[in-house]
Amino acid sequence: MLFMVIERFANQDAIPVYRRVRDSGRQLPVGLAYVGSWVEPNFDRCFQLMECDDLRLLQEWVLGWRGSGVTFEIVPVVPSAETREVVAPFLDGIDP
Repeated sequence: MLFMVIERFANQDAIPVYRRVRDSGRQLPVGLAYVGSWVEPNFDRCFQLMECDDLRLLQEWVLGWRGSGVTFEIVPVVPSAETREVVAPFLDGIDP
C-alpha cells in the first residue's frame, strides 16, 4: 500500500531533520520503503510517499522520530492510473 506522509517541521525549521537524515539515514524499518518526497518552499511541510504492507512499520518509524520536532499525518493513497481503471466503467453514466 502507498501512503502520503505529511511531515510538518516545527517552526518551519527543516535543518534539524535534514541533519538527522544526513547523520543517521531515514531510519526505516525493514519492509517500509521510501518512494520520494517534496518540500514546500517555505519549509513548512514535506510530502513523502512511502510504501508498506504492514501499518505497524509506519508506527514504528514515526515513534523513532519522537523528539525531533516534526509531526506526521499519514494518508493512504491510490495511484491515479489505478483509480482511472476503477472509475472508467462509471464515466458514461451506466453502472457496471
